Amino acid sequence: MLINLLNPVVTGNISESTSDAEVIEKYLNTGNSHYFNLLYDRYSKKVYAKCISLLKDHAWAEDATQDIFVKILLKLGDFSGKSKFSTWLYSITYNYCIDLIRKKKKDPSILVDEFREGDDVEDEIEDSFLLETSVTRLKVILGELAVDDKSVLLMKYQDEMSIKEMCDIFDKSESAIKMKIKRAKEKFVRIYNQKYKTA
Repeated sequence: MLINLLNPVVTGNISESTSDAEVIEKYLNTGNSHYFNLLYDRYSKKVYAKCISLLKDHAWAEDATQDIFVKILLKLGDFSGKSKFSTWLYSITYNYCIDLIRKKKKDPSILVDEFREGDDVEDEIEDSFLLETSVTRLKVILGELAVDDKSVLLMKYQDEMSIKEMCDIFDKSESAIKMKIKRAKEKFVRIYNQKYKTA
């Protein structure tokens, strides 16, 4: 199962309530692995959950989680603090998993063809439809969506990322992201209706 990447060095000047930004600052200033392990302890299960949701393979998700935290360790100095650490971490997680799927499937078109520009994207599907879907049904439907559709819905509704943050992750325009979200929601509703709507 998941293990800490570094051997912790115990320090007494930090608590569980210390913000991520403070923990990062202390790690960058001291190089003390205890601070990085705090971040790992806070987020490794969440990152693993995202990996298993996208990759659908336990061993693959465990390896991905470890690789992602190695990546975070090496790139922590690049974290600007403009967004929350969790947003930055999850964006790396999504990108890593999507790249992995591309390589495994040898399909570079994943997350390319579906991002199309839209002028004024009008979304007829209320957010409440997704938010009020039961957890059991939600898992079933998300399990049937393509990885790109699932990713944008999780980013928006689970991680509460802004359109701007999603633009940065995918390097796409705001209208392209809005169009992708709209189409992913339409696919979600279509699967929901096929499975659960009574005649």
